[in-house]
Amino acid sequence: MNMMFKRKLPIPQEIKGMYPLTNELAEVKRERDEQIKAVFAGKSDKFLLVIGPCSADSEEPVLDYVNRLKRVQDKVADRIIIIPRIYTNKPRTIGDGYKGMLHQPDPTKGSDLLKGIIAIREVHMRVLEQTGLSSADEMLYTENHRYLSDLLSYVAVGARSVEDQQHRLTASGLDIPVGMKNPTGGDISVMMNSITAAQHPHAFIYRGWEVESTGNEYAHAILRGYVNKHGQSLPNYHYEDLISLYDTYMERGLKNPAVMVDTNHANSNKDFREQKRIAKEVLQSCRYSGDVKSIVKGLMIESYIEEGCQPVGGGVYGRSITDPCLGWKDTEELIYEIAEEL
Repeated sequence: MNMMFKRKLPIPQEIKGMYPLTNELAEVKRERDEQIKAVFAGKSDKFLLVIGPCSADSEEPVLDYVNRLKRVQDKVADRIIIIPRIYTNKPRTIGDGYKGMLHQPDPTKGSDLLKGIIAIREVHMRVLEQTGLSSADEMLYTENHRYLSDLLSYVAVGARSVEDQQHRLTASGLDIPVGMKNPTGGDISVMMNSITAAQHPHAFIYRGWEVESTGNEYAHAILRGYVNKHGQSLPNYHYEDLISLYDTYMERGLKNPAVMVDTNHANSNKDFREQKRIAKEVLQSCRYSGDVKSIVKGLMIESYIEEGCQPVGGGVYGRSITDPCLGWKDTEELIYEIAEEL
């Protein structure tokens, strides 16, 4: 076997015991969960924004950024629920490069998964403590979800994971909304199959246990664009795409038909400035069609303090070290513009 077993890591229960969530914060998180689930269930007409840096690379700028978000959230709370995007593990297309705070709590140093587990729990907890905003993370590794399960109000399953059986089954056992992205090749049926699987009950093995899930009625679609056979990025956020998804939902008969539109990635052809235009086009489609409006529950936006991106160790505070992001000035303006449009 070409692996070296370095050390046994603490199980989630042990980490939660070392870094416990207070009863007061647990209640804040529970109330947030209910507000967010009400949007997906059609019981609330508020609009969701899952917004934040491509990867949460360092605690200090992330906390700074989310505290800024909190001040904006207070001003738009009658229309918008902001869910900070705090993605602590980063999928890599070829496996190499910075893999996120879980792997490298200090991006300039090597991998330290024990420190990483602690670091990701602490950053999510401090965001909740300082702002009252429970956050979103990507479920890149299903077995790691339990380290954060008492802190997250939203989980995304990425385009490369959405076909994986374990991700689908694990999603079926969560009690918070789980977004299933369309795969990188763009096949919507793959995403819909994943949603169907996540909404159904299952028996499976999880972290060495035989478990049974009851199904997650808040599993839903995320449209993130796709890449064709020539390697070209193509969008799937246009009106025709949203109407087609609505029709597909109606044919499938799934619970709580819903979609979050990812304004970056292949939808923007990785041109982060396009996110502002894409957000406004999606809102225009919602105004034009009641059917579209009924399923579009919000947007995913990549944003940080400083716009663009930089290499690891670049030294610019609050600038992404992975994909480029909107800067704070544009972010703040965009949130207020979305609130006005609503």
